[in-house]
Amino acid sequence: MQDALDKLSPELKEIFTQVLNDHKRLLAENNFLRQELRLLRLEKYGPKSEKLSDEQLELLEGELSVTRAEVEQEAQQPAAPTPPAQRPENKPRKKHPGRVELPSHLERREVKIPCPPEECICPHCQMERAVIGYERSEELEMIPAFYFVKVTLREKRACVRHPEGGVGCAPCPPKIIPKGKLSDAMIVDVLVKKYGDHLPAYRQSMSLERDAGIDLSRKTLIGVIMKSGELLEALIPTLKTDLFAGQYIQADETKVPCQSPEVRGRNHQAYLWEFSRPGGPVVFDFQMGRARAGPAEFLRGFKGILQSDGYAAYDKLGEGIEYAACWAHARREFYRAHQLQENDPRPLEILGVIGQMYQLEEHARQAGVAPTERLALRQSQTRLWVEQLGKRIVEIRAQNDVLPASQLGKACDYTLGQWTRLQVFLSHGHLEIDNNWCENAIRPLAVGRKNWLHIGSEEAGPRVAAIASIFETCRRLDINPRTYLLDVLPQMPEWPMNRVAELSPMAWKSRQPA
Repeated sequence: MQDALDKLSPELKEIFTQVLNDHKRLLAENNFLRQELRLLRLEKYGPKSEKLSDEQLELLEGELSVTRAEVEQEAQQPAAPTPPAQRPENKPRKKHPGRVELPSHLERREVKIPCPPEECICPHCQMERAVIGYERSEELEMIPAFYFVKVTLREKRACVRHPEGGVGCAPCPPKIIPKGKLSDAMIVDVLVKKYGDHLPAYRQSMSLERDAGIDLSRKTLIGVIMKSGELLEALIPTLKTDLFAGQYIQADETKVPCQSPEVRGRNHQAYLWEFSRPGGPVVFDFQMGRARAGPAEFLRGFKGILQSDGYAAYDKLGEGIEYAACWAHARREFYRAHQLQENDPRPLEILGVIGQMYQLEEHARQAGVAPTERLALRQSQTRLWVEQLGKRIVEIRAQNDVLPASQLGKACDYTLGQWTRLQVFLSHGHLEIDNNWCENAIRPLAVGRKNWLHIGSEEAGPRVAAIASIFETCRRLDINPRTYLLDVLPQMPEWPMNRVAELSPMAWKSRQPA
């Protein structure tokens, strides 16, 4: 090829070289557009579509309407054979544990079934057979929720001989909503169903009318939810103080539609910002926007490490904050590149090294090693992998076929842009390698958001954030939220504010028997 070029005149050689460069550029652009098209189709058809080839996705595009079941059915169809070098090794199938026994703490109610008359008589002597035992089987049974009206009679006393002494009356027991028509247990049940089971108020109202014939309006349920959120807001400063004391915070945010008079015909796009610590409290902060002002105000006075994704709002938030990045986000970008170009070995190469880092982290977690020991493992092994990754990603980014707008180019640019922050965990044994604790805590809100659609007003936002904070903190601390709320919420209306820290989930758990 080069010999043929050398024989051409300088003018023709320049033209031919320009044509070759244009051809390479067009091939790279075509490859980039194919990647973008595949990524859009994967997002359109859901997780199951990752198993589909480009040809299968193109066939789906030709259909007038495609259901999720049809995507799953297409994903089960055999695809083109994978080359032997890329075929994953067959992993041994885990042995099924067998039938799981029902919990021993549940009450056992026996139901004895007698033999039919013909089985009670001996066929030889015609005498009655004796009972020699039972064939035993167990199944989980239930009784639908039973509602009743609780009538509270407070005793009144007076002296018939001295009426001028007045009347004495038994004090009213503490209640979440004094003089309300819903009991504490009923209010807590509404909270658990909405924020634990993601069942919106209008569905709870429909369920009560359908199953129990109780007409309880959605407005009434929303009222008790908002009152509970107002009470729980008092606990947020305590959670925040505990969070700041740990000197390590993970942060993330999720959008929540909110009704606002400033926006006509649609919902305003508000946000719940999550700030939490692995194994510690979770605090949600409601903001009407996604600007830096929200986290800057919340983190005022914080000194320590802030771990987050690469969103620019988590930057320049004040003195005394050291910023750490999340390896899960970096890995996700290379995984998307692998989804788009399964035959390209470069994303798989990066994913393999990151996988080694995660295997070491999982080994340390299962072994229950202390932060100092985990730091030693990272210094002796993980640091070398990180150094190799940095050099290799720079090499990949410099290659001619890796365009800045391609998914592989985006993955390299994102990782290199976060590189200094991605190395922070190597110097701190108590830091996690990623932000997954934080993302797991924010996931229930994303699930619930699909059901309750929006927050009713800007004033309701902080109350919803307070309820979500308590529920996620209880989950982190392995506390049953129903038990906690039934104990704490009734005390809060009359509880002195200077002692409110005694009712926090952390303090409440410390008082419980082991």
